[in-house]
Amino acid sequence: MNRIGFIATSIIVLLVLASSTMFVVDQRQFGVVYALGQIREVIAEPGLHFKLPPPFQNVSYIDRRLLTLDSSDTESMLTAEKQRVVIDWYVRWRIVNPSEYIRNVGLDEAAGANQLNRVVRNAFQEEINRRTVRDLISLKRDDLMTSVKREVLERVKGAKPWGVDVVDVRITRVDYVEAITESVYRRMEAERKRVANELRSTGAAEGEKIRADADRQREVAIANAYRDAQKIKGEGDAEAARVYAEAFGRDPQFAQFYRSLESYKASIGKKGDVLVVDPASSEFFRVFRNGAGGAGAQAPAPAAAARR
Repeated sequence: MNRIGFIATSIIVLLVLASSTMFVVDQRQFGVVYALGQIREVIAEPGLHFKLPPPFQNVSYIDRRLLTLDSSDTESMLTAEKQRVVIDWYVRWRIVNPSEYIRNVGLDEAAGANQLNRVVRNAFQEEINRRTVRDLISLKRDDLMTSVKREVLERVKGAKPWGVDVVDVRITRVDYVEAITESVYRRMEAERKRVANELRSTGAAEGEKIRADADRQREVAIANAYRDAQKIKGEGDAEAARVYAEAFGRDPQFAQFYRSLESYKASIGKKGDVLVVDPASSEFFRVFRNGAGGAGAQAPAPAAAARR
């Protein structure tokens, strides 16, 4: 029984010892083998690999993928015309030589990101100091990013290379500091209000001009219509007078009778009027008394009317 236990224990110890000598390198990583704290080997090929068990050898991993570093500093920078601006940028970089990276930068990606952040910020500061705000928002922006990338590469590949490669440097935002931004917005708002007020004033003036012209045309149209109406009315009155004169000239008795009827119409044709006359002796109703024979008599004088 003791022999079986000894064999089982030995097998377990051997399995543990064997597992401590094997490790797997992922295709997205570098495997770095350390021997007593010194880099013994860098493994770039993915798959199963072997090493001595701890503490003789240890293994650590470093990311070999393309990494992105975003700016986290909101401190302003001075342009050539002494304007304070805030920029946002990002850097695409990767570790290409783990041995140099570990010796000169650090043991993980965070150490490289921290140092790279300082280098990129200093490069941007130097380049922005030489350029104006107009250059930062124009086509010269590409020249700025190219210059920053060149300076960063010179720094990371200098006397003590970092073992990294900077693939791209980009600016995502350029803006004034908050105090200047508020001032710019206020000036823009004032300018827009000035333009709006100018447009309103111009529109009001044009409106008054159009209304005045319309009123003038209306008065002219009314005057012309009144003139034409009076002309037509005059022509009609003249024609009517001619027709009356012709008719009266042919039959004077009819003319006398017609004038009598007009006199009656003018005297008793109003609502509320009262006539006080004597039909037997008054000349006013002689036409009615005489009948047709009295049509040739003189036209009666209008009777006196008493209004109630």
